[in-house]
Amino acid sequence: MNIKRRVAVVGAGITKFVRRAKETPKELSYYAAKAALETAGITRKDVDAVVATTAPDAFDGIHMNGEYMIDGSGGVNRPTMRGYVGGGTGVFSILQGWYHVASGLADIVLVVAEEKMSSCLPHPQGAFLHIFDNMTERPLGPNLVWIFALEMRRYMEKHDIPKEQIALVSVKNKRNALDHPSAQLAAKITVEDVLNSEVLAYPVQRLDISPPSDGAAAVVLASEKVAKKLTDSPVWIDGVGWNLDTAYWTNRDLYYPKYVEYAARMAYKMAGIDNPPKQIDFAEPYDPFNYKELHHMEGLLLCKKGEAPKLTAEGQTERDGDLPICPSGGLLGVGNPIAAAGLMKVCELFWQLRGEAGKRQIPKDVRTGVAQAWGDLMQVGTVVVMRS
Repeated sequence: MNIKRRVAVVGAGITKFVRRAKETPKELSYYAAKAALETAGITRKDVDAVVATTAPDAFDGIHMNGEYMIDGSGGVNRPTMRGYVGGGTGVFSILQGWYHVASGLADIVLVVAEEKMSSCLPHPQGAFLHIFDNMTERPLGPNLVWIFALEMRRYMEKHDIPKEQIALVSVKNKRNALDHPSAQLAAKITVEDVLNSEVLAYPVQRLDISPPSDGAAAVVLASEKVAKKLTDSPVWIDGVGWNLDTAYWTNRDLYYPKYVEYAARMAYKMAGIDNPPKQIDFAEPYDPFNYKELHHMEGLLLCKKGEAPKLTAEGQTERDGDLPICPSGGLLGVGNPIAAAGLMKVCELFWQLRGEAGKRQIPKDVRTGVAQAWGDLMQVGTVVVMRS
């Protein structure tokens, strides 16, 4: 791509992630946007355009939810757009904000992602029952948990991975989340706790999976000229990538996420990265299930296929390890308000790269991070590379 303008993140903010928020979706959006603008040292009047995103309307229980949340997210009287690619939405929204600034259409873009999953009664899985093919899949009454159970089992069998190694991801991320002020399910747990938790659809157990959550996140993007006026420590978006595979998941070998690899290669090429394990200091891959962190590490080319569980078992993915993975605590520990979850990871890259992550700060010097999200019907990959 021939991009003439660099884009920086100059502000970030998130709400607390909770099971049942009292705030409306508008209010959640407002609080996250307000925090991001304050971090950037600007107000809503300085914003040229807004990307406001949320998952299916059914989650918030509001028809035309993008229009509903415009005032809460700061989009009144300015160009506003809503994008949605399932769980990949949070990082994809950054891509949408990025190309508004990189193209010269705007100098400052506010990106806001929100989800209030508690509005989807009795449970968000009810909404997922309606995303499958009417003829070939829906008669089976599928839900995402048992589809992910198939994928997890295939991944384990392909590489001969013991469940104990996968459980280590839950242990690590929930422990990391103890240091995150927005965390919903931070906890000190053991591998035995995971293995003894309730079986949902084997091999998926309750402590293998992230919770349904309410919450919002926001970032402020600025052109290079404006960013340097606003802050002495901008965080640059040096690479973006996205990819869409077929929705017919039954036609794919589920042991490896090719769509993540293709999105990563696009972002890495833009960022000048040709050896990801050596050139990326830390990562925030999408982890709605513990095995997905491992799956996505491999898709992000941070290690070889089947190698991620070994790196985790060796402690290399710990916050003080050679390749910190999800130092925030990820979705497993902080929470999983679908659209906001990916953007939370972008916020974490911003804070880590500015040395502002507090107790979560990676002890070594970090200059390059990658965030990734994944969603829709297991076929969307979205990736962003950021540098201090």
